[in-house]
Amino acid sequence: MSESRKVKSFEELKFSDNFMFGKVMEDTELCKEVIECLLQHPIGELTEVQTEKEYRFTSDGKPIRLDVYNKDSNDVIYDAEMENLNHKSVQSHELPKRSRFYQSSIDVDCIYKSDEYSLLPESNIMFICTFDPFGLGRSRYVFKELCEDNPKIELGDGTSKIFFNCTYQGNDIPDNLRKLYDYVRLGITSSELTDRINKAVEKGRKNEIWRTQYMRELVLIHDAKEERDQEKITEMLLSGKTVDEIVDFCHYPYELVKAVADNLKQTV
Repeated sequence: MSESRKVKSFEELKFSDNFMFGKVMEDTELCKEVIECLLQHPIGELTEVQTEKEYRFTSDGKPIRLDVYNKDSNDVIYDAEMENLNHKSVQSHELPKRSRFYQSSIDVDCIYKSDEYSLLPESNIMFICTFDPFGLGRSRYVFKELCEDNPKIELGDGTSKIFFNCTYQGNDIPDNLRKLYDYVRLGITSSELTDRINKAVEKGRKNEIWRTQYMRELVLIHDAKEERDQEKITEMLLSGKTVDEIVDFCHYPYELVKAVADNLKQTV
């Protein structure tokens, strides 16, 4: 287990941080411009923008929370997710399977029992990555359903999964997209769009309501992490590991491991 990393203060948050990304993208016009810059084509007017949209279809099913869910006037859905490594490996982010799960969750939410399948809207799952998600040096990776025997034949199911590599340094991408990549990765403002995003971020850092929401979210994350840590420590204690062994090899705080051990003795 790696040592805990310093949690960013609210004033340190950037556009590339999930919380600030979601809040800034609540601005419908700005959100539309960001999506159009990423896709390099115009989209309809956004009629629905939801940040942190949550899906849970069964009480014990795995929930997901989408960063920025959008629907435009053409009934096309755009889900934009901001992805940072956060000191983890690329593989641990499980982007391919996550994109599949996100896509299926959106589809289930969009169709009712008596609806025709033709009513399923076109949807785009977009991961904006501050790293190269597939390590092949491309500016973006676009995946659509194609025939294996003849790749010229598209399935035509109206879905796409797009992974944007903001570390890309080549000269073969549009200038406005390059500048957006530079802003996401480095915070450099060099275009009208990135300047507007940056001003929204700076204004957001002074928003006391957002600050309160961020602090509340940190508490929930901390509580969830502590619960997972306690479960792991309990498993190791039940397998015969001592308190000192768990502290030495896993670097959990001694007080936490001792408290779990004492509680376990009372319940066993």
